[in-house]
Parts: sequence; structure tokens; C-alpha cells
Amino acid sequence: MTPSDFKPVYHPAGHDHDLRTALQDLRTGRWLSMRDLLEGTPDWATWTRRTQVLATVAAGSDAVRAWLAEEPRSVAATVMHARVIVERAVRAHREKHARAQELWQQAWEGCRSAAHASPADPVPWVCLLALSQLDEGQRLEEHRLLPPGPMLFPGPWGLLAEADRRDPFNREAYHRMLQFVYARQTGKALSEAVNFVQWAASSAPEGSPLHALPLYVRVERYRLGQGNEKALDLHWVTEDGERDAQRALHTWFTRSDPAAQSLLDLNHLAHALWGSLQFADAAPVFRALGPYYTSAPWAYRTRHPSDPAGAEDVFLRARSRCLAAEDRPSRGPRD
Repeated sequence: MTPSDFKPVYHPAGHDHDLRTALQDLRTGRWLSMRDLLEGTPDWATWTRRTQVLATVAAGSDAVRAWLAEEPRSVAATVMHARVIVERAVRAHREKHARAQELWQQAWEGCRSAAHASPADPVPWVCLLALSQLDEGQRLEEHRLLPPGPMLFPGPWGLLAEADRRDPFNREAYHRMLQFVYARQTGKALSEAVNFVQWAASSAPEGSPLHALPLYVRVERYRLGQGNEKALDLHWVTEDGERDAQRALHTWFTRSDPAAQSLLDLNHLAHALWGSLQFADAAPVFRALGPYYTSAPWAYRTRHPSDPAGAEDVFLRARSRCLAAEDRPSRGPRD
């Protein structure tokens, strides 16, 4: 296949073909494949990722409710029930739905039930972290605990600690905490986000996806500044930008299990390396993506971020430029 023939694909399962099968069945209302997949899931990181992806589809059906009715003692069904109602509560809050508060309460109770049913599981606590961003005024005490270090903000640190205790440096838990920072609306969200991701990455072990967290904050700053496609955009071609990309490349990407790498993290890393003109270094990341891509962060480089075709075009141009540089590494202007 020539570069011009390449057509990227978005699929929430990515390289996880077993998850893809379960999603196909779930879309038709069948839950047996989901149950079997979760029963065979080998570790908490994969469990967290699979339950999150499954919930985004299951939230639009009664499949999990049917599973729980059929197998009321199933721990996996109880956890998935929490996942689904949290997803519904977050969507309702985003859309300012009249039932948002009611769904939030149901989700909170579902998370507590899941935590009781599966005490070693990080997911109920990750779900509670997801709900914390709905409490924009930090009315609940558990959402305004004192931070564990200087330069950090009051927040749901106890919930993060519970998730950490069960699965240290759980990727989704820290991303949910970052979303909480943005939801605080204090006027200092970006500076607080920078402090948070630097704190998180500084303590994470080699191979941890938390080393990619600073790339997300850099994209958010660019998005808020409505950067679009500026000629030789200095937001990315800076010493800090290059350093963040290199640190994620060498501390996370080259030292982690390829099967465990998030498509979203890979896209952010490929984007950061391309944006900072490190084309040859980006090529292996594009190859790791295979046929898959995600709209973010490429969409923020377009004039209309809601246009998926525009995001795909930016991705394809970046991919082509970086793969072409793979055998002749050098710096040069972007196409």
C-alpha cells in the first residue's frame, strides 16, 4: 500500500480484537461476549480500558441491565452497571439535561455498590473521579481535600489515592483528575493542569502512560488559544515542546508494552513530535498506530475542529511527512 492509498480508521477498540468482537455484539443488545471478555481480562489496566470503552456503547442500551438481572451476583456486571450510569450522568451534565442531578446521585450510589462488590478493583474509584468533575463548585468535601504536594489544588485526592492503591498510576484515573482540573473554572486551570501533570509524571515509573500527560495540557493550551494552522507555529517549536515530546517518547513509548498503548496517547505523541519538527522520531509512533487514528488532537489544527475530514487530512499529511523522514532523519519545515 502506497502512502496515498492509506486510509486511517477510527475504532474505539483499536488493536484489541477481542474487545472489537464484544462491541459488535453489544451494539445488537447481546451481552455474553462482554461477560466472557471481562472474565478473561488479565490485569487492572486492561480491565479499566475495556470497561470504559464498553460503557460508551452500553450506555445507549439496556444490555448491562439485562446482564445484571440474569446474573445479579456477577461482580463484572455490577462494575459495568456503575460504568454505564456514570457515562450517562456525565453526558447528561454536558448536555445540561433536566435529569442530570438525578443521574449523578444514581451513579454515585452505583459506584459505591461496585466498590463494595469488588474491593480490589480500581474502576469504581475511577468512576467516582469521573463524577467529581460534575461538582464544579466542589460542594462535596471529598472533592476539596488538601493536595499531597505544593503547587497543587484542593480536589478529590482521596479518590485518586484509592484508585492508586489498587492499580498504581492507573491511566484513566489521572486523566479523570486532569478533567476535574479543567472543570474547576477558577481562571487558573491551565497553570494548575501543568503543575498536576508534572507532579504525576515525575513520580511515574518508566513505561507509564502518565509520561504522555504533559502533551495533553500543551494541546489544551493550543486549543484555548485557537491556534489553528499558523505558519511555523512557535507553540510547538519550543525547547519545552521538544522536551515534553522526547520525554514521552523515551520514557513511555519505547519502554512500554505495545499492546497496552492507548491510541489517544499514541496520537498525541505523534502529533507532538511532528509539531516540534522531530519527524524521524515520530515515524515509529505512526507505525505503532497501524491503520488507526483518533480525531484529537489533529482536529485542533483545522479551522473547523468538529469536521472529521479536516482532522483526517492533517493526520495524513503529518504521517506522510514523518514516514518520509524515517530513513533520512533531519530537521526541516513542515509540508
